[in-house]
Amino acid sequence: MTRTALITGAGSGIGLEAARLLARDGITVVLVGRRQEELHKAEATICAEGGTALALAADITRVDDVTRVLDRVHAEFGPVDILVNNAGSASSVLNPQWLPHDEWRQVLDVNLTAVFQLTQAVLPDMLGRDGGTIVTVSSLAAVNPNLLGGAAYGAAKAGVRNFMTFLHNTFRNQGLRAITVLPGETDTPILDNRARPPAVEERANMLQPQDVAEAIHLAVTLPQRVVLQEIVVAPTRQRDTSADLEISRWAGAPADASPQG
Repeated sequence: MTRTALITGAGSGIGLEAARLLARDGITVVLVGRRQEELHKAEATICAEGGTALALAADITRVDDVTRVLDRVHAEFGPVDILVNNAGSASSVLNPQWLPHDEWRQVLDVNLTAVFQLTQAVLPDMLGRDGGTIVTVSSLAAVNPNLLGGAAYGAAKAGVRNFMTFLHNTFRNQGLRAITVLPGETDTPILDNRARPPAVEERANMLQPQDVAEAIHLAVTLPQRVVLQEIVVAPTRQRDTSADLEISRWAGAPADASPQG
């Protein structure tokens, strides 16, 4: 029987690479993200490789959008077997001294609240069939938060790690596999929004999206009796981030607070 995977943030980066790997195994992949054009390109790529994909643009922070997506999936493919929570967002201001409240809420909405909403939506499918897999891409910022990701991002990623552990502890004996992937620095488009975007030569030693996707693929495709509860995926080489941290400290600061001001 064909399984169905719903993947968020699937238009590019880790989400797209994970979708491609799962589709090659015969899993139907539902690609969810904000930008329809990007999703259609991802859908075309997967279909050209022989997979089955459906692109659905949605704002996963909105309950009505989540409901619309699940209704469409149920109508076309039936229950959701696999949920990959990959969508992520970071604030432009990293230092909590100046972090706007709306940025704090937006980061928690995407990285934490949306994961809860999607999980709540698919739990009846999984628990009703005595099995399912939820993979959430957290971050090493959950265990070592700093100014690279910022205060809101670190808090959200720690929160979602805690939520996944809760799911593991609560539903494992009902067949639910709850898996947290904690990547280190990964060369994805989100790095372009940093206070100091890393240079090309720095990105060469970072994780690539396909590296994290391989970890997701392994966790999903192992026999249902096996759960990789947490997977840390880190670059072998550790780069010097001291300059990045100092620049990030002052991003969004009032002119009279910055050393340059």
